[in-house]
Amino acid sequence: MDYISTRGGAPRLAFDDVLLAGLARDGGLYVPETWPRFTPDDWRSLRGLSYPELATRVMLPYVESTVPEAVFADMVADAYAGFGHPEVAPLRRLGDGLWLMELFHGPTLAFKDIAMQVLGRLFDHVLTARGERVTIVGATSGDTGSAAIEACRDRDAIECFILFPRGRVSEVQRRQMTTVDAPNIHCIALGGHFDDCQDAVKGMFNDMAFRDSHRLSAVNSINWARIMPQIAYYVAAAVRLGAPDREVSFAVPTGNFGNVFAAYAARCMGLPVRRLVIGSNANDILTRTLERGVMETGVVVPTLSPSMDIQVSSNFERLLFDLFDRDGAALAAAMAGFRETGRLELGAARWRALRDLFAAHRLNDAETSEAIGRWHRATGDLLDPHSVIGVEAAVHRRSDRAVPAVAMATAHPAKFPDAVVAAAGVRPELPERMADLYAREERYKVLDNDLAGVKAYVNDVLALRSAA
Repeated sequence: MDYISTRGGAPRLAFDDVLLAGLARDGGLYVPETWPRFTPDDWRSLRGLSYPELATRVMLPYVESTVPEAVFADMVADAYAGFGHPEVAPLRRLGDGLWLMELFHGPTLAFKDIAMQVLGRLFDHVLTARGERVTIVGATSGDTGSAAIEACRDRDAIECFILFPRGRVSEVQRRQMTTVDAPNIHCIALGGHFDDCQDAVKGMFNDMAFRDSHRLSAVNSINWARIMPQIAYYVAAAVRLGAPDREVSFAVPTGNFGNVFAAYAARCMGLPVRRLVIGSNANDILTRTLERGVMETGVVVPTLSPSMDIQVSSNFERLLFDLFDRDGAALAAAMAGFRETGRLELGAARWRALRDLFAAHRLNDAETSEAIGRWHRATGDLLDPHSVIGVEAAVHRRSDRAVPAVAMATAHPAKFPDAVVAAAGVRPELPERMADLYAREERYKVLDNDLAGVKAYVNDVLALRSAA
């Protein structure tokens, strides 16, 4: 399988090159040139498999030109061996036709672990085969960073720089990043918000001399290899609920659109998905786009659900590529206009196509807190301030109650203890393996929101590491 850029100006690449490239050289995002299609019998053959076995089957068409099947199967099994639940991503019933999929049983208690633990092993495999090294640069609104660090720590062929918005992540999220004692891990607290961190990462990638001299690669969901493993848990949920002989809908709390795009990818592979519901907080660019047919940026405001405090949803470009009939030049022009003006009009046909599959629901902080308390009183469950938005979106935007709706629980409540205790009166406890998190020493660099300063810091660290 080959991959192409959403902007049409970068070379077609094989999977291993896409893995190492991250962002396409024309500024676009890589997507499969064609979607692999599973038949109804292919979906049925996944019933009864363990999660690693199912995930291997789902992902294999995307990697088989790079990684032999047996090697990949071992890689995936190893990636999930340390998860805190034997099912990896357990599915449980919340109510009549309403289900919750828990994606937070990995090492950093967030859904990003499901992809990152595979990604780290793919990097090892490809870099070892090539005898090469890479420098990973990533931006995080809270969860990507810790998951990436856990996946990349102590790997000889990787230097890893993670940028997070100073003062805009929870203390647990920050400490999960900054207390990792590994020589190849470098955390940067950047002034501003997540979009500023994301812009800095894209700025480094778009400086071709800097990019090439340091062999930059990405762990953000701009890297296709981050999206790919997430497809598997949508398949696992749907198959368990009767697919392909029954449709399923999903509700996903999302800011950068990567998680819900993985569900869209599963649908492109032939999975019978009726509806995809986007859950938003006050930073609701995706919800507003669905309501108005216009993608328009606003001011990022801090909320109880900081991982969704985003106004430029990078992965939405992958969906736009299909809405633009895969015309890379047309999309490149539209994205250039959006970058300049902060506004992109979809047009009637594209807006209609978007709403045929997607719906959206937003909660402000007061509504989020109320919902956490209400669900706790009703069920005894503690939901973090991201997952509860997904649950509420599933409840309020169900188009057909005969179709099961699965809400994606993206983080453990203990990652956001202050918000949860304020809403439910109960403080969620960290797992035993993290009980000493608040006592660990933190290590990070504080930098202003200045691309030149960030690049200078990366240059200095890599020079020191090379001389050591």
